[in-house]
Amino acid sequence: MIGVSSSKSPEPGDFDNLYSIDYVKKQILNTMLTSKRAQFTISPQVTYLNCAYMAPLLKVVEKEGVKGVRRKRNPAKISPQDFFTDTGLLRQEFAKLINAKDPTRIVTIPSVSYGLATVAKNLGIKKDQHIIVASEQFPSNYYPWQALCEETGASVKVISPPEDFINRGNRWNEKILEAINATTRAVAIGHVHWADGTRFDLEAIRKRTKDVGALLIIDGTQSVGAMSFDAEKIKPDALVCGGYKWLLGPYSIGLAYYGEYFDNGRPVEENWMNRLKSEDFSALVNYHTNYQPGSLRYEVGEHSNFILVPMMIRALQELNKWGVARIQEYCKSISAESILRLKEKGFIIEDEAWRGAHLFGVRLPQQVDLNKVKASLLKHRIYVSVRGSAIRVAPHVYNTEKDLHKLTKILFKIR
Repeated sequence: MIGVSSSKSPEPGDFDNLYSIDYVKKQILNTMLTSKRAQFTISPQVTYLNCAYMAPLLKVVEKEGVKGVRRKRNPAKISPQDFFTDTGLLRQEFAKLINAKDPTRIVTIPSVSYGLATVAKNLGIKKDQHIIVASEQFPSNYYPWQALCEETGASVKVISPPEDFINRGNRWNEKILEAINATTRAVAIGHVHWADGTRFDLEAIRKRTKDVGALLIIDGTQSVGAMSFDAEKIKPDALVCGGYKWLLGPYSIGLAYYGEYFDNGRPVEENWMNRLKSEDFSALVNYHTNYQPGSLRYEVGEHSNFILVPMMIRALQELNKWGVARIQEYCKSISAESILRLKEKGFIIEDEAWRGAHLFGVRLPQQVDLNKVKASLLKHRIYVSVRGSAIRVAPHVYNTEKDLHKLTKILFKIR
């Protein structure tokens, strides 16, 4: 089952067959998402399995963008209060998505690199300490730590996966946990690896970082919105997400959550809106020492963006309506048969327990030419990405089982 109960209870006569296969199937169908392709503008000739690259816009999100552009025609209709209202709603929707109790811990950012620059500025690392990252991590979650360590004399410790693929995800997680010690200042990692979807056990890593007094910095760009994340359970020191992938938003907007460690830190920029009482435009000449509550000191300048913010709000509303757990289950349901067939043919895919259902890497058997595969997929208008040694497959609710079958058919043909 997928953790969402049906609103319809069984009839009295059904109890004898409560756990029959047909009944269980019926309950699953009652709670499972169906394809949402009609809510996107995707050509029927295109098989788009590449949400990890960039999500297509929902039609309702696109409409919000058009409304935002038209709104700028007449700025007389934009009141001082409007600078704050939508961003407040945006925080609430994202708080709901990640189960964060305090929306003021959530800020609008233009990119992951901006959100991580805030972390780097306030990390307080010493030269005898290190930051742990996963091998071949996304560059935006590596370069800030590299630069910081060069400045401070600290070091970046890169944890590589096992060379073979036997129980690879589990063993990789064990290596990360073993590397965390008293000289670890922070672990900076994703929930899943961006290249092949390997899942990292954030609860176990959080427990270990707490034991040694280290911070946990999470890049949620490739997971939040498609894989359940519980801020109250994991309690990250920072969670940073780009908005244009699994959050289904536009480009150049994202969201970040900062925990208590950052409550008294210094922001990347001194934005006027982030100071106390900035809502009173007539009194802006009266400068204030104090910042807005929570983490709002870290919001990017001009974060009231009247085009991108409404688009991002609408996307989050749809995700919250569908339910992230149901999105993950939907991706699992449409890809399960194809993954099984690929593994039977010698393709290497991480074990289900150690990868995302929404993002997984397919590594080719030795006799299969990767360049031929890429050319054939492009010819047949099947869109995936190649990251490292893996073909990265990233389905969403606009895909169906048929899309995955098209992919496997092409892969089986090339030998």
